[in-house]
Amino acid sequence: MTRLMRTTSLTTLMVLFSGCTNVFDSIIPESKPRINETLEVVNYNSIKSIPDMANVGFEWEKVSDPRVVGYNFYRTELDKGSNELKLVKVIDNKYATHYVDKGLEPKTRYAYQISSITKDGMESRTTDAYVVQTLPRITPVEFIQAISNLPHSVKLVWKPHTDKRVGYYRIEKYNTLINEWILLKTLDDRLQVEYVDDNLDNNTSYKYRIKAFSFDDVEAAPSKTVIGKTKALPSNPVNIRISNGDSKRITLSWGASPSSDVVKYEIHRSTFSAFGYTKIKEVSANTFEYIDSTESGKSYYYKIIAVDKDGLESTSDGIQGMSTSNSIPQSSSNLAQLEQKNNTNLTSQKIKL
Repeated sequence: MTRLMRTTSLTTLMVLFSGCTNVFDSIIPESKPRINETLEVVNYNSIKSIPDMANVGFEWEKVSDPRVVGYNFYRTELDKGSNELKLVKVIDNKYATHYVDKGLEPKTRYAYQISSITKDGMESRTTDAYVVQTLPRITPVEFIQAISNLPHSVKLVWKPHTDKRVGYYRIEKYNTLINEWILLKTLDDRLQVEYVDDNLDNNTSYKYRIKAFSFDDVEAAPSKTVIGKTKALPSNPVNIRISNGDSKRITLSWGASPSSDVVKYEIHRSTFSAFGYTKIKEVSANTFEYIDSTESGKSYYYKIIAVDKDGLESTSDGIQGMSTSNSIPQSSSNLAQLEQKNNTNLTSQKIKL
C-alpha cells in the first residue's frame, strides 16, 4: 500500500518548518532562487504521486502562464532532519507534467516543492511542501534449506518470494579465507528456487545465504544463514590380506567397507609402491577375494578401493605382494642329479655281467 501525506497548508507542517509560509523560508537552498511573485504557481491540489521503494513518480497540471518554460523540483529528506533544500530536477518543458525521482531510501519521508521557471532563470514561489514516504524494503527470503551429503555438491532450495516486485536473487557464499560473503550466483527469476553449488571438496561444510532484489536493484535483508556439507568418501575395506606363497599368482582378501552404500570394489595394481596403478579387476560389494595371475618371482603392489553408489572412491595405500619362483630349488636339483648318477652306474654293472 502506498503511504503518502499531503500538506495543504503550512499549519500542518508547523513543527517541521517553524510555521513559515514557504519551505524557502526555513530550509537552506543550495543557491538562493530569484523569485518572481507574479509567476503562476503549480496547483498543489493537482499533484499526485506513486511511491516505490527507491523511486517516487509525480504528476501535476501544467501552468498556463505564457512566461513559464518549465519547472524546478526541490527535495529534502525529513527523516534525517535535513535543513537543506536541494534542486533535484530542472524540467525544461512546460508541457512535461511527469517526473520520477530515483535513488531514494526505502521507508523514508521526503518533502517536495515545485516552482515554475522562466527562460531567464526566474521562478515562481514554490508549492506547499508535499510529503511522501517511500515503501519498505522487500522482506527477506524465507524457508531456505541446504541439502547435504551430496557428492562434491550442496543443493540450496527456498520458498519463492511472494512479492512480485522481486526481480532476481543473489546467492552468497562465505569465504573463510577472507572472512567475507562473496557473490556466488545471480538468478534472474523470482520463481527460480534452487541452486546446486558443485565441484566442492569432500566432507566439507559451506555457509550460504540469499538476498532478494527488486527490479530497480533495491536489496532485501539477507536470508538466514544455512550450512551444507558435502559427502565424505567411502571408508576403506578392512583387514586386507595378501598371500606370497604361490607360484604365478597372488591372492588378495579383505573385509567389507564400513560405509553402507558401497556397490563394488576395484583392484588396482602397480609395480611401484607410489604411482603407476591401473585397475585390473572390478568385483561386486559381496565379493571379498581376488586371485591375480602374475609372473613368477615378481613383486607387485595392490590397492583395494571401495566405490559407493555416487561413484566416490575410498583412498588406499598400496600393499606389496610377491609370487614365488617356479624353478626347482638348488637342493632338489642336486638330489635328482645324484639319483640319475646312481642309476647310470647300476646299468653299467649289469652290462659287464
